[in-house]
Amino acid sequence: MAHINFLPWRDERRKEKQKEFLVFLGFTAALAGVLVFFVHVQMQGMIAYQNARNDFLQNEIKILDKRIAEIRKLEKQKAALVERMKIVEELQASRPGVVHMFDQLVTTLTDGNYLLKVQQKGSALTLEGQADSNARVSSYMNQLNASPWFKEPELSITKSSKKGVTDTQDFKLTIKQTSPAAEEKAKEGQ
Repeated sequence: MAHINFLPWRDERRKEKQKEFLVFLGFTAALAGVLVFFVHVQMQGMIAYQNARNDFLQNEIKILDKRIAEIRKLEKQKAALVERMKIVEELQASRPGVVHMFDQLVTTLTDGNYLLKVQQKGSALTLEGQADSNARVSSYMNQLNASPWFKEPELSITKSSKKGVTDTQDFKLTIKQTSPAAEEKAKEGQ
């Protein structure tokens, strides 16, 4: 029988298989490298696009922040102007109040009473004066209480003093100044 040597054929076949494997491995590695490259490029593009959107949004936020600051500044100016307008309106409304106050002080003053000092703090008036008797002071307080421009007279000091031949009563009282219109508004609000 003849001897056939299959070893070189197997070695060649093994070398061919290794070559095919290495080619396939190289092709797969190249394909994976290309795929990784394209994925990397795609991701970088997406990141760049998102960064561009973020920058755009940041710029828009800065613009809106400036507008909000302007609006707040205008609201403060508006509030200050409204406050000034209220003060002017109050002053306009209280202009005749001083005239009425002095008019009522004169018309409520009874005979035998003399005012020496009138002092105003806000809506409170402090009246200092002299009267012939305590009855005259009481009468004056009743007149003040009956006036629509004054309320709540309160006597704080009364003392006797001698001026020449006659005895007089020095008095100090406080009253609150009001107006009939303010009283009506207060009643309507209740």
